[in-house]
Amino acid sequence: MSKSKKIQWTRKHLIGISDLSREEIEFILDTAQGFEKFSTRSIKKVPTLRGKVVVNMFFEDSTRTRNSFTLAASRLSADVIEFTKKSSSVSKGETLIDTAQNLEAMGIDIVVIRHNAGGAPKLLSRSINACVVNAGDGFHEHPTQALLDVYTIRQERGSLDGLKIGIVGDIAHSRVARSDIYAMTKLGAEVTLIGPPTLMPASVKDLPVNVSYSLDDVIEDLDVINMLRIQFERMGGNPFPSVREYSHYFGLTADRIKRAKSDIIVMHPGPINRGLEIESEVADGPNSVILKQVANGLAVRMAVLFLVNQAAVSEGRRN
Repeated sequence: MSKSKKIQWTRKHLIGISDLSREEIEFILDTAQGFEKFSTRSIKKVPTLRGKVVVNMFFEDSTRTRNSFTLAASRLSADVIEFTKKSSSVSKGETLIDTAQNLEAMGIDIVVIRHNAGGAPKLLSRSINACVVNAGDGFHEHPTQALLDVYTIRQERGSLDGLKIGIVGDIAHSRVARSDIYAMTKLGAEVTLIGPPTLMPASVKDLPVNVSYSLDDVIEDLDVINMLRIQFERMGGNPFPSVREYSHYFGLTADRIKRAKSDIIVMHPGPINRGLEIESEVADGPNSVILKQVANGLAVRMAVLFLVNQAAVSEGRRN
């Protein structure tokens, strides 16, 4: 595993992967590696964020990401406030900025935000002094998912340099795909987007990727395959004739995986639509690292919370 160059971490916000250099990405991954061992200890907490308050502001439903951030903050000994739109003044018409500023007046230190509007975390970072971590915004980015994805690949292969990675499925509606593209290509991988034309973003020609409209044409060349969830809740119509047809051409089936490299890494950001994007035999098979992705998300999010807080503390000292 190549160690990142010694850099000074100065970012008190994590808004997206597009803003980060390769050295910064590797620095986060190396920091996460240091936190990974805490999951195996009998006492899993460290006092790193003792006395700090982390707010989970989730305006969209989430299970893995919210719980992962909650547990990460708890492992770092922070106090955690769980915020939901339904139980807040936002349901009464209060703006996002007013809500955040009111929370900040209570002494919060870090805001983890998921929002259906792209750009909401960036807007928030310009409006409050607390650190802001993007947990997914609209069709924009999901930086910590991409970080845990590349962390998992690096854990399996040592490096992403030269790897051929396929991202399959609903690219158009996927913030995970965008963050993955930035992270994977910056770390030296060759990325191919795979799916029907109706699920490709209009801006695909501007991305540093290859495009294939046939999984069968490229599967034999891939070192890693990341199967995205079909996001029916974000679609205005039917982007393909039927679920059965989509699965036939783009699903990762037991028969199709036999044509891939024997050591191909199979990934999925979850939640899985079994039988649609991926068959259970493959999702639970020896090539799958899906549960490792979930486990690694904890270490990665601990690293992110630690680093943004460290940058905020350093900024306060300078001021």
